[in-house]
Amino acid sequence: MTDADKQTFLATARRVISIETAALSALGDSLGAEFGEATELLLSAKGRVIISGMGKSGHIARKIAATFASTGTPAHFVHPAEASHGDLGMMAQGDVALVLSNSGETPELADLVAYTRRFNIPLIGVASRADSTLIKQSDVGLILPKAEEACGTGVVPTTTTTMTLALGDALAVALMEHRKFTPENFREFHPGGKLGAQLSRVRDLMHVGAALPLIDAQTPMSDALLEISQKGFGVVGVTDDTGALLGIVTDGDLRRHMDGLLDRTAIEVMTAAPQTIAPGALAEEAVAIMNQRKITCLFVVDPNGKGLPEGLLHIHDCLRAGLG
Repeated sequence: MTDADKQTFLATARRVISIETAALSALGDSLGAEFGEATELLLSAKGRVIISGMGKSGHIARKIAATFASTGTPAHFVHPAEASHGDLGMMAQGDVALVLSNSGETPELADLVAYTRRFNIPLIGVASRADSTLIKQSDVGLILPKAEEACGTGVVPTTTTTMTLALGDALAVALMEHRKFTPENFREFHPGGKLGAQLSRVRDLMHVGAALPLIDAQTPMSDALLEISQKGFGVVGVTDDTGALLGIVTDGDLRRHMDGLLDRTAIEVMTAAPQTIAPGALAEEAVAIMNQRKITCLFVVDPNGKGLPEGLLHIHDCLRAGLG
């Protein structure tokens, strides 16, 4: 392959992206009151959003359904051809249908569209022609603006599928913002993988109850060493008479007080007012603190509580969860 070939490929890539960027800009400018009507219709659904499309539109429909479902809007993809052979039963009153077709004349959609009309299931149509059958049959029509397909021949769905995908994302985000969908809500639908780990809260990973290494302030250091050894975190928390966390004893504290260590009490050896983390904080924040301070664990204390240690988070817990 020559350098000239590589430059040609690069020019093609830039042309495609430029064409699709212009189309997305045109799509944003073309949106009007019908977008709000479509969002309102989706919000009113007592059941699920049924999303359908054929061919490339079908692939886009699957992605939109997945985005809706993971952001608080129950959604399901129904293949239009399969719908004609029994899958129409997946739709019921209370659902809302979102149907995608560039031409608006896709024959495989006919039975599905007819079913929505027969059973009064609200229909949102997405197509590039306002006079198409799909848009005419829809309760709300979202029209894609005229745009050049990036393939150069005008026959391969490229720009149109990009616009449809962006329109689906716009609907999903509008629904999210209206419902005040939070990162914590998002994590409920994404418990696995890197994303789930990044959205984990400290309370999800911390050690609690009998696992906590805790002693009171007047505990002899001989007993403190036993607690450190038994719990295995390399640290022990020191509490006052009310159970509030006064300080911690770490390996560093032991080394600094090596002379006469066993003749001392915990309060004489501890580091007072240690760094803590709130139970509702993101685990990623805890990792950042541990990395910055070059420590391996944090006691978990509610900043709005009475200073009682609720848990202990170790860096290994975060690493096991996929953080760090």
